[in-house]
Amino acid sequence: MWTRSELKENAKGKLKGFYWQAFLVSFILVITGGSHNRLDLGSSGSSTGTTNGGGSEFALEIALIAVVGVLVFLALRIFLGYILEVGGRKYFIQLSRGESEISYLLKFFDKKYYKNIITVLLFRGIYIFLWSLLLIIPGIIKMYEYRFVPYIMAEKPDLDHNRALNLSREMTAGQKLDIFILDLSFLGWFFLGALFFGIGILFVQPYYDAVNAELYQKVKARA
Repeated sequence: MWTRSELKENAKGKLKGFYWQAFLVSFILVITGGSHNRLDLGSSGSSTGTTNGGGSEFALEIALIAVVGVLVFLALRIFLGYILEVGGRKYFIQLSRGESEISYLLKFFDKKYYKNIITVLLFRGIYIFLWSLLLIIPGIIKMYEYRFVPYIMAEKPDLDHNRALNLSREMTAGQKLDIFILDLSFLGWFFLGALFFGIGILFVQPYYDAVNAELYQKVKARA
């Protein structure tokens, strides 16, 4: 079994001397949508403009721009962000083992694994999204259930999506509430970071990512 204090102490020890390297990896994960503190495929709202002449035309242009923006974001998230997410998790897994090599971030752009990783993470995202359509709570549960899919793919990039999702489900069985409470324990850190125009959150992120890598090692050993 694991405790929050144990994970955090281990993470702090592993970050010593490698914080800024880990900061760069975490920053890339955040800007490409690969951080844990977000839903994988969210929904976007839309607003309607006025119904008269120029106003409706302007609203239509804004809507088209928004749609194009969403499509571009999704394409970047899938074809770039997914690979960087798995590479970032590989970096933090190795950091938790005492090895720090930033080149892991780009490791899975190899054509041998590229398509399979995208397929697996796309299935994960679609499942989370579909469960979220039912109610937000089932979506959150699925998000925690599939939390370790990128870590699993970082170590076994040739697994198919069924096996990767099932492994993550097995690893988080009976652990989801504890993992949720672990996330809650970071709220204070993220709140303080948000006070500095949100920039401070970026400096907390490497610590959070390192703790999650320690968590993965623990639940993997348990499973």
